[in-house]
Amino acid sequence: MILKNENLSLRTCEADDSKHLVKWWNDGKVMEHAGFPNGLGITEEKIKEDIEKTLKHQNFFIIELDDIPIGETNYRKVDEKTAEIGIKICDFSKHDQGLGTQYLKMLINHIFYDKGFEKIILDTNITNKRSQHVYEKLGFEKVSINKDSYKNQLGEYQTSIDYEIKKENYIK
Repeated sequence: MILKNENLSLRTCEADDSKHLVKWWNDGKVMEHAGFPNGLGITEEKIKEDIEKTLKHQNFFIIELDDIPIGETNYRKVDEKTAEIGIKICDFSKHDQGLGTQYLKMLINHIFYDKGFEKIILDTNITNKRSQHVYEKLGFEKVSINKDSYKNQLGEYQTSIDYEIKKENYIK
C-alpha cells in the first residue's frame, strides 16, 4: 500500500528496506529516543527475516521523500476504536522542515478516515521536545507523564509522556 501527497509517500515496508533499517536501527543517535543510545546491534539478515515474517503483514511503512527513504512509521490496533502509532524521520538532514508534521497527518488521516479508528495513542521521551510540539500542534493531548518508566540500554532511567488524540479533536 502506498499513501501519497505530492512528493511525500508512506509505503509498505519490503524485505529490500532492510538495508535502510539496519543503518537507522544501529545508529544510536536515531534510536536514542527509544532507549537505545548505542543502536540495536541488529543484522540486515535478521531485519529481512523479521520483515518477511511479521513486519510486512503489519502496518509498517517506509517514509519517502521524492522516492528516497528517510524514515519509518507504523501503527497497531489496540482495540476496536484505538490505534497506537510510532514515527521517526531517520535522516537528520530532513529535520526542522515540517516533514514530520506532513507525514504524521498522512498517517492520522489514514487511521481515522480510511481505517475508521476513533482514537490514536502514542508515547515519547520527555526530552523529545520537537515531537511533543508536533503532536500538540495537531491536537494530541498529554494523558500522563511516566517518571522513570524505563531504563535505556545504559541503565539510565527515562521519563515518557503518553499522548492521545480523538478524531473530533484532530486539527487538520
